[in-house]
Amino acid sequence: MRLCVCLMLLSAVLCVSADSGLRRAGQFVWDAAGGTWDMFRAYRDMREANYKGADKYFHARGNYDAAQRGPGGAWAARVISDAREGWQSSVSGRGHEDTRADQEANEWGRSGGDPNRYRPKGLPSKY
Repeated sequence: MRLCVCLMLLSAVLCVSADSGLRRAGQFVWDAAGGTWDMFRAYRDMREANYKGADKYFHARGNYDAAQRGPGGAWAARVISDAREGWQSSVSGRGHEDTRADQEANEWGRSGGDPNRYRPKGLPSKY
């Protein structure tokens, strides 16, 4: 009888732990999907604004918005930023210095820094 009770309690604890882990994993994936959307929205706004000198602002804003969702959003922002900068530095010809400055803005936003630090004067308030 005691063995049966112990096994039932152990099973209940394991199920609760697994459920909690599953919930956290699901939240991570949800946050990552939302962070991906935030990064896309910042990229779309950057293209729409087509405003000289606003590149770093949109980098910081996309990373900031994504990271505010939690660990999954911050992860998505880092992966997307690193992939984009890796591709851009090898294809665009803008050089190492531009990539470094973009990554600085990315990290600033991801770490919770105010994206307006990079906001150029005259950028419409819509953004």
